[in-house]
Amino acid sequence: MSDLNTYRDDFPALRRKIDGQAISYLDNAATTVKPRAVIQAISEYYESNGANIHRGKHRLSEEASDAYEASRVLIAGHISAPANEVVLVRNTSEALNLVASGLDLDLDAYIVGCMDAHHSQLLPWRRAGRLELTRVDAHGRLDREHFHKLLLDRPKVVALTHCSNVTGVVHPVEELIAEIRAACDATIVLDAAQSLPHQRISVRELDVDFMAFSMHKMLGPTGVGCLFGRSELLAALRPLTVGGGMVDWVDLDGSVDRRIPFKFETGTPAIASVIGCAAAIRYLEALDAPQRHQHERELCAALVDGALARPGVRLIGPPDQTDRIALATLRLEDGVPVGEVARLLSDSYGFMVRSGHMCSQPLVTELAGAEILRVSAYLYNEVSEIEGFYRALDELLSWMGPVAGGAR
Repeated sequence: MSDLNTYRDDFPALRRKIDGQAISYLDNAATTVKPRAVIQAISEYYESNGANIHRGKHRLSEEASDAYEASRVLIAGHISAPANEVVLVRNTSEALNLVASGLDLDLDAYIVGCMDAHHSQLLPWRRAGRLELTRVDAHGRLDREHFHKLLLDRPKVVALTHCSNVTGVVHPVEELIAEIRAACDATIVLDAAQSLPHQRISVRELDVDFMAFSMHKMLGPTGVGCLFGRSELLAALRPLTVGGGMVDWVDLDGSVDRRIPFKFETGTPAIASVIGCAAAIRYLEALDAPQRHQHERELCAALVDGALARPGVRLIGPPDQTDRIALATLRLEDGVPVGEVARLLSDSYGFMVRSGHMCSQPLVTELAGAEILRVSAYLYNEVSEIEGFYRALDELLSWMGPVAGGAR
């Protein structure tokens, strides 16, 4: 057992039992559970303050505003960005919609995306212009030849997915960005929602124009998404929403927007959650990085090897452990109801996993042809949990067996 698992004590939710059964949380690609430090930071705001921010000059408002902006500074530092280039929104989806609508593209603007995109990196661009998707191979890795061919038509935007939430594949975005820069003058928008929880990213070294991610996937509270954007591009971006908080002046003839990033932050934000994000960043940055990466490699090996060893289970994604996160997506034998398996794994065995199309339906349809079961681990998980999951799955599949005609 890795020493890293001493951190499990920091996560109160992991001590929960359901009907006397200890839970094993393996749905981390959807959201992570929260350490006590994050919970305490949120509670402290409500217990000792609770005021709004950027509105008043009284002591509580100024204290809350300072804590809120200090969190922005920490988040920005985590990705090597200036604080004024980080916009705080509700989630990755809102961040990507802000860019797609704010660029104000012509409806026939040519946009290149990825077949393995989350719906949030697919639908906004489909609405914004003419979207072409880069193909993937049978294991979900990007077809580089097809990508290069799509770039020849000089797209206005290239929407990249750093890591697939279905296959767990981490694409070589450094190489892809260099290829884009050499081929055309496209705006590059990166969805890092699945990759940033597992690795530090420097937006300066990566040379990306916009990058979106969600704090709830990296130990932070729900309700906080982040958009990095180069200052000159943010300044030219049209706000997605307008109203209180994003203007310096309003009169009967018009209004004057605030400077970036505030012109994109309309209304009262999730103050407590943003303050809690600072605790999440501090927690992640205090971890021993080499130890954490070794632990993740062990989790990834257990997930991949466990899937490959089982008849009636097909791994959706690469059969190797290179350039991927600790995530395994499983296609069960024909006729086995995936949703029912997920419910039984939860209610009878305590394993929390995800079933469905993972908000990436075109990819799941192409690679799996039906709903899938996703198991995703994080820093507080143990190899023994993954082994226990596979034993529980074996028992369920032996009991359920092949289902003919949808009935058993």
